[in-house]
Amino acid sequence: MRLGTFNIENLDLARNMAVPFEDREAVLRPALERMAADILCLQEVDGQHVPGAPERRLVALERLLRGTRYETYDRVATLGPSGHGVASVHNLVTLSRFPIRGHRDIRHELVKPLLHGYLSGQSKGCDHAPVGFDRPLLLAQIELPDGRGLDVINLHLRAARASAIPGEKLSGTAWRSTSGWAEGYFLSALKRAAQALELRLLIDGMLERDPERLIAIAGDFNAEDHETPVRLLVAAPEETGNAGLAARSLGVLDRRLPADRRWSVLHRDGPEMLDHILVSQALLGHCRDIEVHNEHLADADFSKAGIAGSTHAAVVAELALD
Repeated sequence: MRLGTFNIENLDLARNMAVPFEDREAVLRPALERMAADILCLQEVDGQHVPGAPERRLVALERLLRGTRYETYDRVATLGPSGHGVASVHNLVTLSRFPIRGHRDIRHELVKPLLHGYLSGQSKGCDHAPVGFDRPLLLAQIELPDGRGLDVINLHLRAARASAIPGEKLSGTAWRSTSGWAEGYFLSALKRAAQALELRLLIDGMLERDPERLIAIAGDFNAEDHETPVRLLVAAPEETGNAGLAARSLGVLDRRLPADRRWSVLHRDGPEMLDHILVSQALLGHCRDIEVHNEHLADADFSKAGIAGSTHAAVVAELALD
């Protein structure tokens, strides 16, 4: 069985996109087919208005998948703010060749929005305001051919770019002060770590009920494995100082790769592995291989004119489950 994750970056049909959908389709469709995934986690799938429909739908994705193996897969997606349809941007979508028996969004169930008193900008000195996650996690409960269940959690943590601070932006990329930028960067790191904590608590609850549970977390972590969000999720025994908790730790599958192949995003400062597949101990023993399709990846810092594919590489794990 092949489990994959791919951030396809703002998939949309809008006419004002830097690269027309047709050009992106010609690159993304072969990339998806190359993955040959039985279960596929996608990030940054935008939703479109449909005439006469009250909610947004995944029209661009449906068009992209037309004629591919994924067209007939079971599919679930995160909900938009209204609770009906999908969001305008950055939806998570999970597709499966196997039946999806249940799914739900997870957002501030176990970690409530953190209160923050602004230190710069127009809200400086005002009452503490809640800092919420940018998007939910998506949990899909999948039935494997042998009847076992597989929990797949699709995620896209906050990027390591400064969050907006009221009154502190001169433009989309320029800040009014270093203090404002620093506070925004701090808030982004806070969101990223807090959502990883919520997921860690969710996993602990799942493993408490069933220590042999098959769990996979796949997506864009916006963090390498030595950074706080991934370390929170892995909960390695050398971190907890308790070998008795080793069964609760997660395996980082891309650690199987040689160093020169282990990167999913390319920046001018060098390659980074920001997209991961993490698995529970019960699932770790089923891992046979992992691939990162980064051969033709564009540099994320030099793609302002737009790219046809994505600045993220697809990641695919081979699991002996079917």
